[in-house]
Amino acid sequence: MQTQTDILQDQTLTAEINLYYDLYVKDERSGPQSLLIACHGYGENKRHGMRVARECAPDGFVIASLQGFYQHIRDPKEEGTPFRFGFGWLTNFKSEESVALHHKFVLGVIAKLINENIVDGNRIFLMGFSQTCALNFRFAFTHADILRGVVGICGGIPGDWDKSAIYKNTDADVLYLHGIQDEIYTPERVAGFESKLKMRANKVETKAYDAGHEISSAMRQDIKVWLDKQR
Repeated sequence: MQTQTDILQDQTLTAEINLYYDLYVKDERSGPQSLLIACHGYGENKRHGMRVARECAPDGFVIASLQGFYQHIRDPKEEGTPFRFGFGWLTNFKSEESVALHHKFVLGVIAKLINENIVDGNRIFLMGFSQTCALNFRFAFTHADILRGVVGICGGIPGDWDKSAIYKNTDADVLYLHGIQDEIYTPERVAGFESKLKMRANKVETKAYDAGHEISSAMRQDIKVWLDKQR
């Protein structure tokens, strides 16, 4: 009879996977440009992320729209589902591996575009919605000397913000936007985020909108204005 001691749990093999992203670069560039890295929300994809990012980025920005690495099939007949495949960024199982993969993805895209003389390494911005909001804050405050600014929309901050030693002070500026009708990240839930972010960020701006869990047109316009001032 097999016993529990016969089972060797959590054995691993290392495998390579492809990480997908879309890139927007205007032909008439006059040297390295500012870069906006956009990370979509849960269940979306890089094409949707690119559409949103292009509405948020001022002229003269290169845009990299990253796609989550965990795929799931969506029913295209489902109401409000404009695409068949959706992607996520985190799992409950060994979530630290998902965080490390996100960091590797962002760093890899930045390094590639700098090496190809497409973007200016001093003008890197990171934007995330919902699930990727806290994920991007993890990146920004772990790799504290990489970003010029980070935009978080309708999402959280790292759950270990108050107890982890990995987060550092950064000169990057933060723009945090949320909707007062958001049923997931309610005004009560996000009430303390500004003061917590100010513990480690150079400058933090927050703004509430008459919106739900979404990136509203007003948010997109304010992001564009903020990015234009920061670059």
